[in-house]
Amino acid sequence: MLLQHKQVAIVGGGPGGLTLARLLQQQGAAVRVYERDRSRRERVQGGTLDLHDESGLAALRAAGLLDAFRAHYRPGADLLRLTDKHATVALDQHADASADTFGDAAFRPEIDRGPLRDILLDSLQPGTVVWDSQLLAVQPLGAGWQLTFQGGATATADILIGADGANSKIRPLLTPIRPFYSGVTIVEGTVYDSAQNAPQLHALTKGGKIFALDDAKTLVVSAKGDGSLTFYTGCKMPETWARDSGIDFADAAEVRAWFRQGFAGWDEIWQELFASETTRCVPRPQYCMPLDQTWPAQPNLTMLGDAAHLMPPYAGEGVNMAMLDALELSEYLTSELFPTMQAAIAHYEQDMRQRASAVAQETLEQTERLHAPGALGYLVELFGAPHGSKM
Repeated sequence: MLLQHKQVAIVGGGPGGLTLARLLQQQGAAVRVYERDRSRRERVQGGTLDLHDESGLAALRAAGLLDAFRAHYRPGADLLRLTDKHATVALDQHADASADTFGDAAFRPEIDRGPLRDILLDSLQPGTVVWDSQLLAVQPLGAGWQLTFQGGATATADILIGADGANSKIRPLLTPIRPFYSGVTIVEGTVYDSAQNAPQLHALTKGGKIFALDDAKTLVVSAKGDGSLTFYTGCKMPETWARDSGIDFADAAEVRAWFRQGFAGWDEIWQELFASETTRCVPRPQYCMPLDQTWPAQPNLTMLGDAAHLMPPYAGEGVNMAMLDALELSEYLTSELFPTMQAAIAHYEQDMRQRASAVAQETLEQTERLHAPGALGYLVELFGAPHGSKM
């Protein structure tokens, strides 16, 4: 095996990095995951994720974790309501829920990011994840690598894999190629105890999702298992809008004032997102890697997920692509088909880039369509349902 007597270092403990660690350990590889969080409970883990049969679920099946996923996913959380700015429902999947289930290509079960991370963490050998490891520097050391972390701790590895997201410290070791701005900025926030703090939206969401589209803007609201709602506004903005606006996005009153002006004419129901003083928002300009990116394969270095192919979220492929990257990379690194590690990595990267380019093209097209006039009608037609059903 190519990994025999090799130490693998994975930088980043998100779904992609943890999935890879699990898959490699199943094949007897020595793996460490270096994660900047101080512990698994340091922070709340994002919103909900829908896993696809051919990618995210395929990785879990290979990892022997599908039964654990079944025990923690949220039935019905994948059901969607499409509305206009007046909260008039144009499509309601709750009213016509399909009978799709595990094994069906169209079934995309939802799980909160925290429980998915716990499933993956609990599957790893004790001590696999080294917490509180904020990477500061990487240097070649012989035929391998030396990693230096905040606080002065160091580690060595024979093979280094970057699973450290959009601001990857590993990516610059492979390529200087930078992402470009997609033209859309998201403002992300969470409403805690939504039944109390946003009762109308809590009822409208019905444990699933809302996509509100109007005025070339988007507003996505998702229910979580802990009773909160996560939301994402999407608007075409200049790349530096968040920085130049002067808005303190940690101040609920300032964000409330921005939303009332920026989404003028939208129904008062949406104001519930900003009614609680505990709501905190984060602006996120959306970037995408060039579709034709390439770099020469290295013998002991590669990357996966957003570090490799960052793109906007409007095709729902991010976590699925990261987990599929992990599945394919683990197969190539443990295969007997390749004479060298570099050959295995080159094969993985070529396949990964080709797959990511096609998805990124689809994502950019979807991003443009959803932030253009007529977006609601486009999505209703896409989902194949009639217009105009009311709450």
